[in-house]
Amino acid sequence: MSTSASPLEAARAWLAQDPDEDTRAELAPLIDAAESGDAAASAELEDRFGVRLEFGTAGLRGRLGAGSNRMNRVLVSQAAAGFAAYLREKAAEGSRPTVVIGYDGRRNSDVFAADSAAIFAGAGLRAVILPRLLPTPVLAFAVRHLDAAAGVMVTASHNPPDDNGYKVYLGGDDHGSQIVAPADAEIAAHIERVAETTTVADIPRGEYEVADESVVRAYVAATATVAPAPAGAAGMNWVYTAMHGVGYETLSAILQLAGYPLPVVVEEQIEPDGRFPTVAFPNPEEPGAMDLSFATARAAGAEFVLANDPDADRLAVAIPDDSADGGWRRLTGNETGLLLGWRAAERAAAAGAAASDPADGSARASLACSLVSSPGLEAVAAHYGLDFHATLTGFKWISRAPGIVFGFEEALGYLVNPETVRDKDGISAAVAILGMIAEAREEGRTLADVLDGFAATFGFFQSGQVSLRVADTAIIGRIMSALRDSPPAEIGGVVVDRIEDLLTGVDGYPPGDVLRLWLADGSRVIVRPSGTEPKLKAYLDVRGTSAEDAAARLATLDSGARALIAAAQA
Repeated sequence: MSTSASPLEAARAWLAQDPDEDTRAELAPLIDAAESGDAAASAELEDRFGVRLEFGTAGLRGRLGAGSNRMNRVLVSQAAAGFAAYLREKAAEGSRPTVVIGYDGRRNSDVFAADSAAIFAGAGLRAVILPRLLPTPVLAFAVRHLDAAAGVMVTASHNPPDDNGYKVYLGGDDHGSQIVAPADAEIAAHIERVAETTTVADIPRGEYEVADESVVRAYVAATATVAPAPAGAAGMNWVYTAMHGVGYETLSAILQLAGYPLPVVVEEQIEPDGRFPTVAFPNPEEPGAMDLSFATARAAGAEFVLANDPDADRLAVAIPDDSADGGWRRLTGNETGLLLGWRAAERAAAAGAAASDPADGSARASLACSLVSSPGLEAVAAHYGLDFHATLTGFKWISRAPGIVFGFEEALGYLVNPETVRDKDGISAAVAILGMIAEAREEGRTLADVLDGFAATFGFFQSGQVSLRVADTAIIGRIMSALRDSPPAEIGGVVVDRIEDLLTGVDGYPPGDVLRLWLADGSRVIVRPSGTEPKLKAYLDVRGTSAEDAAARLATLDSGARALIAAAQA
């Protein structure tokens, strides 16, 4: 399909090769209407075919539907063939690299996975598909467990119901992490060549393997060792929701092996359902997404709530709070990340990992988080004599931090078991937080008490976020340009000391569309486009002399950041 073709020509070529009856039925009437001069149909074809869904370090993610700017069997087949060509190019002569493929419960995830596996096999690779729909962390684990050259997970994680995606991992020296540059551009170039020169029907297909249950059992066994249940777990009363996703079957097996009592589940959300009927967005961070969890917890008299997102690579934690609406409060990703980082640092220090630089020249044990996550983790690392790394956003970067023993990002992502999974893992994080809660219970303390203990030990850190969701992503670009062209002298009445623009280069970071503003009182504001959603995000961090002081500083900074974004948008 020529890249110079008009949207109408591209649509005709697409229809001729599309193997999916549903998307063919969706596209054919649009083509007929556009050929008859219907302006709305022509505009729709322009949206679907005017650009191509970009393959980058997050792989592919977008709305389901016909067109090069949608997720569908044509696009996925081209992606699989291009990725296969990349893997063959990188493989040793005469070798047969393994690719493992996983999929979640979203619409067409199983179809996209089967198409990919057949195309990998047709390219001469050993293709192994996981035995059923499973969490993303199981796929990330399987890449290393099977010594695979690569892995593909078909998921759109916590995106809206009409989305799907294609997440790519590399084995070998990449240790099962997601792809980064230059691999993303090299894979994208292969995909473009396939799209321009080959129809879907002409892409070779072959026989693929279906993994047996031993892969899942191995993940369950490894994850159960993260925090075997201490005596304090006895009688634990808690609530869990899978958010209509695939997490509970795997989590429940781990709980039983590790010795934890099973939770009271949110029945309406416990089974996989790609329609996500009870939530507007299947993301525990979104307002209202955990309302059913809180109602279940109130009815059960629960001590706490845990929630996975639909592919179970993220974890939300909530605790009773009389001051919160409905009596429950979800911890921020920073709060949970700092607690888990504290746990990891204690264990690393106890094991002697921080004593000195290793004699074999390997990296010292370290904690890592994305640069938009709480600076409190650096205070934890310093307290225990560990190294610390602040990376670009995304676990493709966090997982590559030298010597990492724990990593997190504020968007509810935690890497607690890097020897097993080099990606965020909401299931192993759930086991780790259960261990913390159980240990506190032995001492008659709650998770709220543990949070207070963190502040008493490391300081009063508070974080917030201002998020602007847009229908037109061009608005985000205009706001970022306005902030660069007219940088603020103050935010919320506090002078801006300095501004770092990662787009033009900052030591230690590859270029990125990120602005980092440091204020005279030590506060920090970071502005960037979301990598997975049509949002502009401003991340706010303060450190106060008390909880009340930190809260007041954060409120002032929040008001200032909102005014800053509104002015840039005007």
